[in-house]
Amino acid sequence: MAAQVETPAATESLRATGLTEAEARERLQQYGPNSVEAAPPESWAIILLRQFRSVIVVVLGGAALFSFIFHDYAEAYAILAVIFINAGIGFGLEWNAQASMTALRRMGLTTARVMREGQVRAVPADQLTIGDVLLVEAGEVVAADADLFHAQQLQVNESALTGESMPVEKSLAGAPPDASLAEQPQRLFKGTAVVNGTGRAVVTQVGSGTQLGAITQMVQQAERAATPLEAKLNHLARQLVFITIGLAALFVIIGLFEGKSAYMLLKTAIVLAVAAIPEGLSIVATLALAYGMLRLAKRNVLVKRLAAVETLGGTDVIFTDKTGTLTQNQMAVDTVWLPETRLHFPVDAGHAALAGESYQLLLRVAVLCNNASYSPTQAETALGDPLEVALLALAHEGGFDVPGVLGTADRLAERPFNSETRLMATLHRHVGGQVWVAVKGAAEEVLQHCTHQHTTEGAQPLSEPQRAEWLQHAEQMAQSGLRVLALAYRVLPYEDEKEWAEELTWLGLVAFLDPPRPEVIPALNACQRAGILVLMATGDHPATALTVARQVHMVAGEDAAVLTGAELRDLLANTNEADQRFWQARVFARVSPAQKLDLIRLYQERGHVVAMTGDGVNDAPALKKADIGVAMGKRGTQVASEAAALVLRDDSFASIVAAVEQGRIIFSNIRRFVLYLVSCNLSEILVVTATSLLATGSGLLPLQILFLNLLTDVFPALALGVGEGSPTVMNHRPRHPQGPVMRPGDWRLAVAYAALMTAALLTSDHLARHQYGLTDEEANAVLFYGLGATQLLHVFNMVSIGTPVRQNDVLRNRYVWLALALCTGLLLLSYYQPLFHRLLDIQPLTLTALLLILIPAVAVLILGHLLGLLLSKWRKKTSANEGAEHQSPPAQSGRG
Repeated sequence: MAAQVETPAATESLRATGLTEAEARERLQQYGPNSVEAAPPESWAIILLRQFRSVIVVVLGGAALFSFIFHDYAEAYAILAVIFINAGIGFGLEWNAQASMTALRRMGLTTARVMREGQVRAVPADQLTIGDVLLVEAGEVVAADADLFHAQQLQVNESALTGESMPVEKSLAGAPPDASLAEQPQRLFKGTAVVNGTGRAVVTQVGSGTQLGAITQMVQQAERAATPLEAKLNHLARQLVFITIGLAALFVIIGLFEGKSAYMLLKTAIVLAVAAIPEGLSIVATLALAYGMLRLAKRNVLVKRLAAVETLGGTDVIFTDKTGTLTQNQMAVDTVWLPETRLHFPVDAGHAALAGESYQLLLRVAVLCNNASYSPTQAETALGDPLEVALLALAHEGGFDVPGVLGTADRLAERPFNSETRLMATLHRHVGGQVWVAVKGAAEEVLQHCTHQHTTEGAQPLSEPQRAEWLQHAEQMAQSGLRVLALAYRVLPYEDEKEWAEELTWLGLVAFLDPPRPEVIPALNACQRAGILVLMATGDHPATALTVARQVHMVAGEDAAVLTGAELRDLLANTNEADQRFWQARVFARVSPAQKLDLIRLYQERGHVVAMTGDGVNDAPALKKADIGVAMGKRGTQVASEAAALVLRDDSFASIVAAVEQGRIIFSNIRRFVLYLVSCNLSEILVVTATSLLATGSGLLPLQILFLNLLTDVFPALALGVGEGSPTVMNHRPRHPQGPVMRPGDWRLAVAYAALMTAALLTSDHLARHQYGLTDEEANAVLFYGLGATQLLHVFNMVSIGTPVRQNDVLRNRYVWLALALCTGLLLLSYYQPLFHRLLDIQPLTLTALLLILIPAVAVLILGHLLGLLLSKWRKKTSANEGAEHQSPPAQSGRG
């Protein structure tokens, strides 16, 4: 809870001298340090233990336990090795997931200037306490929430908290109790930056009580659930375990009725458990995602959580901030409105010189009535008010002689801008003794001091209808989300200190806008083609937000729906799922960090996979709450980057499109190698069950199955997982977010492939034993190597049916061929290396045995491809039906 001070700002003695050191120590002990409280981090032990809480680990652990009981130590240790390998991978992925709070704490590790015992002192920011008199000036970061009692031309950039592009002018004016952060001119907030002027304030809130502290708590409380891919893979693993339990139970029951040994039945159950579990599933999925991460790194996308890449590929809603994400986070001139013409920039930049003398006079005033510093060759180092910087940039771009004008015009006096006069005026002496007055400010204020306006015919009297028309122009641009300044001038024969800002000549209006980033429009168009709904959630003014949304083609038409934070609060208080006003809105303005969380929650509850982009401290809770948080790394705050799953190092919205495309490719690859793994593992289950029930011989050993799972499953599956994917992957709508990795059609296909491999292998086993008289040990070796060869060639059944050979994902994937060569080499090593002979119980093979190994493998390759051809039409029909689920706009589809 925020700690409050009753009347510190009203105490004159406190303003003059500040706290004593004794009072400061007492209050520091009472209210605590001015630091953001960190959530207790999870220990490495807890993270490590969590890796063992899964169905797969339980089943494999049980298999290892029974192997120890039966004194099969080699099998037991091999199973345990698999368990710990998978646990190590999971531990490594989660170890860095606790860094989001570190950046927030660093924001408090600065120095603050305070008044104590009548002297200005620099103290560590975390030693500030309630009642301290805080001194701020341009270039400093505010160290605590405070109430102003003195402000001189004070401007503060609060975009990190509010999303507002422009610095906020601070004053002693009060605000209503329910005013938003952007509407409290008398308050300073921790973590914001002072860009101009000086001020003094009494600290009212520290640590967790500050606005920054409140956001910190939301970041801590925002739960990050398992990504959709993680959930789907876990569900798939449970399905395989249930299949195994069912088959094992059936096998044991039948075996007991037949009077078989309980020992042999349990041994076979262990084999079934090992055969059913796709030990390579998590490894292959992780490496496939890591490969996608490397691809994205080349596109300036830093992936902090591997599974986030796939999740972004399934995203159908993106919430984006405005400032710094869609816009450049810097002001630029949008419109110059002169009495005789109206110029739009940058479209009319090349024609600005045609505007004549009025335009040149306007640029002269813009340069003279200006305290900013700007160089065209070092624009990033510009200092001063953003509007003044934009005016200097306009003058330089228009070819105006800025150094020449400043060099021949000595400034004699200045009347600074303040909230009362709402204008700035400067007095200059030019070469020859002529005195110039340059004025800029709010249109209504400047017009009150103007008696003439400058036209092509020179200075002409300014009539009342003309004044009203200019005010209407200013209001029109302001309602469009533009910042508007009026400019005027006067030439005096001599210096007049009393009335030098009166009887001015009106020049016109200049309107400013934070311009859109150039790559945003094509990126948004690509999202729209891909069926992704893009929404804006910003703390800025509704008119400004709507203007930017129209410029980037996020919305069209004059009646585009915009909801403010206040309207959203009312809607949430009267929740109505059918409220079309909410679901049709594309722009949400003046929203708080908490409301961004509400927006994400509402769409997530409807079944959408939601991504959130942002760059400010105010975006951090939403970045963490979203299924995928995407932070802007170049302009963004460290807090946002730490809270996000993806960081765009070039701040390019187009990089999001690249990430979406890569995510879709990865999921397609994952679906392909999962089909391969499941069909292979099902074939192992069927082979073990059939050979045991039919009593055809010793069957396969647990260590043999484990060897094949870690060899033939992992490397070919990994090769399938790193394919380049289809170039048309972005031409269809997102897959259903709740859709499983294995669709019903994929299960049927996997069962068909498994049945085909099982039939071929059992036929070969029967021939080996009864036709060619091989011993049980020799037949076991044939079955072992036959299963390995069959699974290796089965990878070519994963080709895209109907695709030309040269364009087929699998056949042109060089990693597939490398995987086959490596696995073949390891199978040969297992045959010729004595250690493997003993562990795997391998017997020498004859030429006949070799043929019995190769025949089922080749048969499965040929028949499997024919099976794929027969089922391709059905698979296309299934895909078409799934795609039809996405024909309506995502926000109105009502999925979930």
